[in-house]
Amino acid sequence: MAEEDKKYSRQIIGKTVVTKSGKRFGEVGNISFETRTGELIHIILKNPTSYATEVDLEKNDKNELTIPYSAVIAIGDFVVVSEEDFA
Repeated sequence: MAEEDKKYSRQIIGKTVVTKSGKRFGEVGNISFETRTGELIHIILKNPTSYATEVDLEKNDKNELTIPYSAVIAIGDFVVVSEEDFA
């Protein structure tokens, strides 16, 4: 990954999470990662929409909705996720 392609967590937190078809899930509240490797594991949602609560998303130990980071397909003005990768 080129240096200019890297995203820091502070650049992602607070962005709106949407699907490829434009359905909103909420906002990025936090990101969980593997401390040994730095691998990003989940996006933790804040202010989840009613759509996000209807979808069968995993919850963490704090009962927060999470989306696997592997489902992220683009980060720009929004964080775009592929529902097929977690639904």
